[in-house]
Amino acid sequence: MARLDRFHFEKELRNQGHASIAGIDEVGRGPLAGPVVVAAVILPNRWLTDGLPRKLRGLNDSKQLTAKQREGFYDVLCGTSDVVYSLAQLDAAEVDRLNILRATHVAMDSALAALRPTPQHVLVDGLVVRSLKFPQTPLIQGDSRSFSIAAASVIAKVTRDRLMIEYDRIWPAYGFASHKGYATPEHLRALTDHGPCPIHRQSFSPVRLTQLDFFESE
Repeated sequence: MARLDRFHFEKELRNQGHASIAGIDEVGRGPLAGPVVVAAVILPNRWLTDGLPRKLRGLNDSKQLTAKQREGFYDVLCGTSDVVYSLAQLDAAEVDRLNILRATHVAMDSALAALRPTPQHVLVDGLVVRSLKFPQTPLIQGDSRSFSIAAASVIAKVTRDRLMIEYDRIWPAYGFASHKGYATPEHLRALTDHGPCPIHRQSFSPVRLTQLDFFESE
């Protein structure tokens, strides 16, 4: 079986005349607390012919990498002058106001609008995003099929993890540094003991139900 070329889609779009092709991915749709973070990335066109730099060998879907690997790839990507990237995030209050799907799509448009140069085409991880204001190609499991999406995945994940570590210093009772806001047993126990804090998503049922139970017991 031929080895998967993770620049296949970028090369096809470049052959069609698109000079700037962005990969986009989000992190934080599922947690009970913290923001949803989107990264949009345009990798250098020279990498399409030369391949990834040695220090990026092994770049993949951020979920398939260790924290140390993600941090290393993040430093290389963000420290390379001709890697163009932007970030957008919506906090828990905006997630509650819009719902998580709409919040994610708003953040996607914001991240893409901030890119310079403006992308001519976007590779999206997952399904079609109908509200996206840019031409797009949706790729199921795109973060393991496209280096551009994988790069976005890593940058978004490291950015959000660092935010959650900062929040852990502000609200240490919840263990945000370890679970990053996801619904682990540790996190659910902390919610039961302390009720929600300002970065919890009030519209998510475990938080909403815990909040009701907490205040009814006061």
